[in-house]
Amino acid sequence: MSLPPFASSEAFTLGVELELQIVSRHDYDLTPGSDDLLRLVQRHKMAADVKPEITSSMIELSTGVCRGYGQVMAELREVRDVLVDCAQQQNLRLCGGGTHPFQDWSRRRIYDTPRYRQVSELYGYLSKQFTVFGQHVHIGCPSADQALWLLHALQRYIPHAIALSASSPYVQGSDTGFQSARLNSVFAFPLSGRAPWALTWEEFSTYFAKMHRTGVVESMKDFYWDIRPKPEYGTIEVRVMDTPLTIEKAAAIAAYLQCVARRLVLQEPFQPREDDYLAYTYNRFQACRFGLDGEVVDSRSAERQSIRAQIAQTLKEIEPHAEDLQAEPALALLRDMLGRDDGADAAWLRAVQAHEKYLPEVVRRQCVRFEGRAI
Repeated sequence: MSLPPFASSEAFTLGVELELQIVSRHDYDLTPGSDDLLRLVQRHKMAADVKPEITSSMIELSTGVCRGYGQVMAELREVRDVLVDCAQQQNLRLCGGGTHPFQDWSRRRIYDTPRYRQVSELYGYLSKQFTVFGQHVHIGCPSADQALWLLHALQRYIPHAIALSASSPYVQGSDTGFQSARLNSVFAFPLSGRAPWALTWEEFSTYFAKMHRTGVVESMKDFYWDIRPKPEYGTIEVRVMDTPLTIEKAAAIAAYLQCVARRLVLQEPFQPREDDYLAYTYNRFQACRFGLDGEVVDSRSAERQSIRAQIAQTLKEIEPHAEDLQAEPALALLRDMLGRDDGADAAWLRAVQAHEKYLPEVVRRQCVRFEGRAI
């Protein structure tokens, strides 16, 4: 399969994908309910789409092409309400969060599609351990070269996206000490991490052709990069976020990335260069481990700054773009998050567990938040 041509799309349009946990109302463990849920959901006409994921205890929803925050919120709210109602009919519940706090990966079932069977045969037990839950944000780009420029310019904001969405402190019943432990599972895949350095589609096509010739990759789906181009959509796809606990926060993070992308393209505050990646893995780790309290290094100046302070500064820089895009409520939500001790989802999850000392109750409370009954 060759690399498809890059389809031009309207600049800065958005698409949002959320992977959700399907849990039993009995014990709040993951349960293989995606088939039954999909059958019910297919009876509803919505702007958003719902489809299976790699294991049958997951489901993915995706918006259509959206102009901005308001449309993203409307589509997420519509599909969320349909999913919650369908889940209730099946005695199931749904929630966000990057990992399920206590599920046993060995009990998961690979969803029966040719693509997922192929992934399972190739990656073995890693496929079941990939029962983790992320948010992906697509940003529209009118040209392939602009898409690659934006991909590399956005790399310095990857710690922001990780820290703002971090919601996976627990794995297999244990506190990992991480704010986002989910990305450790993703990083186990050989074609993960950062995209290769290429600022033109010609350069990228040459790289893809070499990789394809080796037999290592067949399509762009084989790359699990933190940000990757999606030529068939005319977008770049930011993939590092945990699924937030609420659709409000998911929409706000998408709007943040949209506003940052607009500032980068229209103002060009800097030109990306390959040395920008010198501290990339370190900064990524800091965001996963410490969230908003992580410390990142500027590869150009060697200066260190907290992620919380960087996000606060960025929120000021993108205010004019948020106004033009009518995304001010999204930025207000994120500012409020920065100022609260339990504003980050990982902190909230730990606070609930510290009070309840019972992880199934933590998951029940996650479900309540996702359903919109407690934000």
